[in-house]
Amino acid sequence: MNLSRLLLGSTCIALAGAASAAQTLTIATVNNADMIRMQRLSQTFEQQNPEIDLNWVVLEENVLRQRLTTDIATQGGQFDVLTIGMYEASLWGDKGWLAPMTDLPADYDLDDVFPSVREGLSVDGTLYALPFYAESSMTYYRTDLFEQADLQMPERPTWTQMAEFAEKLHKPDQDQYGMCLRGKAGWGENMALVTTVANAFGARWFDEQWQPEFNGPEWTRAATFYVDLLSKYGPPGASSNGFNENLALFNTGKCAMWVDATVAGSFVTDASQSKVADKVGFTFAPQQDTDKGSAWLYSWALAIPSTSKKQDAAKAFTTWATSRDYAKLVAETDGVANVPPGTRESTYSAEYMAAAPFAEITLESLKQADPASPSAKPVPYVGIQLVTIPEFQAIGTQVGKMFSAALTGQMPVEQMLTAVQQSTTREMKRAGYPK
Repeated sequence: MNLSRLLLGSTCIALAGAASAAQTLTIATVNNADMIRMQRLSQTFEQQNPEIDLNWVVLEENVLRQRLTTDIATQGGQFDVLTIGMYEASLWGDKGWLAPMTDLPADYDLDDVFPSVREGLSVDGTLYALPFYAESSMTYYRTDLFEQADLQMPERPTWTQMAEFAEKLHKPDQDQYGMCLRGKAGWGENMALVTTVANAFGARWFDEQWQPEFNGPEWTRAATFYVDLLSKYGPPGASSNGFNENLALFNTGKCAMWVDATVAGSFVTDASQSKVADKVGFTFAPQQDTDKGSAWLYSWALAIPSTSKKQDAAKAFTTWATSRDYAKLVAETDGVANVPPGTRESTYSAEYMAAAPFAEITLESLKQADPASPSAKPVPYVGIQLVTIPEFQAIGTQVGKMFSAALTGQMPVEQMLTAVQQSTTREMKRAGYPK
């Protein structure tokens, strides 16, 4: 009797010890569909790693960036895994705010990851984040509407042609809008799209001496075109629409055309969530005076802040979620076309290419994107839809608000650009540019 009690007590103590040894990782991520899927499929990771529990904080894109920037800059240590992009990876890695992604498991096969994606998440050859998916931008259009209107989408359209198509396809009385584009303010929201439009018109954020160029003719033409296009042929409330809002509009059949991230390809062709899944065409992002910088390059990636006290567990999760095994899990559960795109050469198998009608455009766009040469003119910065300097997050967000205000008619484009030029010049001088 005493021996039984002793054994039972020992078992309870052992179980209690195992429970107390379990680590909880707090993961901050964006509310994009691929990340929602990752959260759902992470039950597999927890089953394989019972000593690790996952606590998810899922936020809208602008809110996520603000929360993570505040936490990492103050070394708050709220999170163990961060969902960030190439902008943060390079800047925060350089400051020592992120743990280096070294000593990865042999079966992770880092050489399988596209070199441009690895380089975008590295500083001086050291990787600071593992890519979950990578993207460029592309044009989505309704093949049925084009056929009905006797229109032919070119392989490489110009923005002028897009406006002509939008005019013919815009039927607001039928809840059909000629063009959907990002209007929601944010350096990673509307300014990602607006900057590629500006690049296509030959504009650049700064000249070689770091002087802003918003008072130049290229920005005037680009901004006027963007505001006119959405004002005339966009959906109501375009200034509130970001990636997710426009995706919902397109999937419900309300957008004749949409220019946005290549990652949307799997969603617009998924019949379970898209009413137009079998009526979608794909082609390259529009160009205009030049094709330089007309399509962006970005990666949503998983990083570990240096403040995390659970870095081994965090690395176990980040390697799992960005691995070839995770890609296989997605293919098995949700279909091969839903594998996170743009990061690994192995993804682009014959099976994937056959299942994903958007894959070829995505792959070619990623290969052509050159962050070191984003404009027809020389630039002192790296980045296509962003400028990789610490000050850009604040500057880009402020500029995004002004562009959004122009969309709502709060200020004319010329007045808006004057205000943007003044505020950006002031902030760059305050930051000590040129350095």
